[in-house]
Amino acid sequence: MTTSRHRTPRRAQGELEAQVLAALRTADAPVSAGWVRDRVGGGLAYTTVITILARLQAKDAVTRRREGRSFVWTPVADEAGLAAFKMRKVLDAEADREAVLASFVTSLPEGDEQLLRELLSRADDTAGDTAADTTGDVSGDLCGDEEGTD
Repeated sequence: MTTSRHRTPRRAQGELEAQVLAALRTADAPVSAGWVRDRVGGGLAYTTVITILARLQAKDAVTRRREGRSFVWTPVADEAGLAAFKMRKVLDAEADREAVLASFVTSLPEGDEQLLRELLSRADDTAGDTAADTTGDVSGDLCGDEEGTD
């Protein structure tokens, strides 16, 4: 019978994914799962590392390419990108997106709410710049004004 003093403490949700991503980001080139396992440590089984890498690939956080008989892995997203993916996944699972977003925004501390407003403003500015670049027209349409009206 196994007692609790012999068990390894359970990792927090997402902790192993974050460790694998951190290890991948230290690599100078695409690396094997064995390389990742050696860097992460903790006595992980090779199959555990492969499972984590496959989950990260499904989240578009890593890419892989065949090299010889195995694959080498490269990070695409950082920890912030992975957190954003998780947030989108939760949002996508809810029927009333507006209510979820409204609840999220109203629960933010003031500093975070202001930061979010600034990021959204920058995103709008970037979208406007892109629209102007693709159409060649930078007239009042970006502000919602119609030509010929005051």
